[in-house]
Amino acid sequence: MENSEDDWIGKFIHHLGYERRLSPLTCKHYRRDLDALKTFCDEVQVARWGDLDSEHIRACSAMSYRRGLSARSIQRRLSAARTFFRYLLREKHVKQNPVESVSAPKAGKRLPANLDADRMARLLEIRGEGPLVDRDRAILELLYSSGLRLAELTGLNCGDVDMDDATVHVTGKGNKDRIIPVGRFAIAALVRWEQVRTKLADADETALFVSRRGTRLSGRSVQSRVNYWARRQGIDTKVYPHLFRHSFATHLLESSHDLRGVQELLGHANISTTQVYTHLDFQHLAQIYDKTHPRAKAKDTA
Repeated sequence: MENSEDDWIGKFIHHLGYERRLSPLTCKHYRRDLDALKTFCDEVQVARWGDLDSEHIRACSAMSYRRGLSARSIQRRLSAARTFFRYLLREKHVKQNPVESVSAPKAGKRLPANLDADRMARLLEIRGEGPLVDRDRAILELLYSSGLRLAELTGLNCGDVDMDDATVHVTGKGNKDRIIPVGRFAIAALVRWEQVRTKLADADETALFVSRRGTRLSGRSVQSRVNYWARRQGIDTKVYPHLFRHSFATHLLESSHDLRGVQELLGHANISTTQVYTHLDFQHLAQIYDKTHPRAKAKDTA
């Protein structure tokens, strides 16, 4: 590519940093992706940005994919190139944007992480005494028992849990209310917490879970305590509040195979959101098949 064409990447990066006020890190990522496009242009002997067409862009994406670049990274590179050419159009340096008609490859959905039942049971075996331990035990049990989002948990008030009916009333996304069953271990932990809650809570505080200062517990504090207990219990993977929700959904679906029911419990507006857990369920079933089916276990002796 001609040296004068290289200057346009620098001008564009300056535009991003000083006109659009993007962070230095974002500008660095743009430059890296555009340098990769320039390298491709040199390889196929395209001398000017205006000579680049949609077939070149597709070829560049295909080459990147063959060299092991992930679909998400290719999506990012195309996005950077598309924005760059919009800038070149604005500056009247090119007559068309060759990236506009190019579709990015679909990135595979990331399956949500989860803890298996044994490790979850180990995590929940919290030992110790005192109001903070009782509070944390109730939080962890309720997260796993009912699959609550972090904001739903911290938003709970004292009257939201019906101990007799073993249910919890939560307000989810879009201010949608739902009633969720609460398991017996979580109920027992909540009963114990309610008995000692007054030792921490301010007199007029309505929140179910409170900090040592007596006010509503923050999401950040819950994350910190979950991380603390995961380390304390010897869990060897990263543990965070939403992991309890993923584990709740996965274990429930493995046992019930009731996708609609799991959708209702999670509060998903669309069942397509819940369907990601069917992939995890299929992996579980495939493992069972491989271990137990006579034909699966048979070795190929040919």
